[in-house]
Amino acid sequence: MPAKTRDKLTEQLFRAVLSLKDEKQCSDFFEDICTISELKAMAQRLEVARMLDAGCIYEEIVEKTGASTATISRVKRCLVYGADGYNSVMPVLREGVKNEN
Repeated sequence: MPAKTRDKLTEQLFRAVLSLKDEKQCSDFFEDICTISELKAMAQRLEVARMLDAGCIYEEIVEKTGASTATISRVKRCLVYGADGYNSVMPVLREGVKNEN
C-alpha cells in the first residue's frame, strides 16, 4: 500500500476487517462504520469493477449502476494500474454471478 494511505489507523481498520467471521458480522460492522452513502459508493465501485472485468461498455455501466463516467474511469485505472485490490476479488465476484444465473 502506498505510504500516503498506510498508517496506524488504516492498519487498525484492516486488522478489524480481517477479524470479521461471516457476512452478518461484516454487514453489521460496515453498517456501523460507514454512512449509507459511503457504503453504497463502495458497493457501486465494486460493481463497476465487476462489469468492466466482464467487458461491459461505459454506457451500459452508467445505465445499470448510475456511476459517473469519472468514477468508471477511476475504477478502470485501478483495475489496470492499481494495487490489484479489485483484481484479487474478481474470482469471487465472477463465481457469485455464475451462481445467480
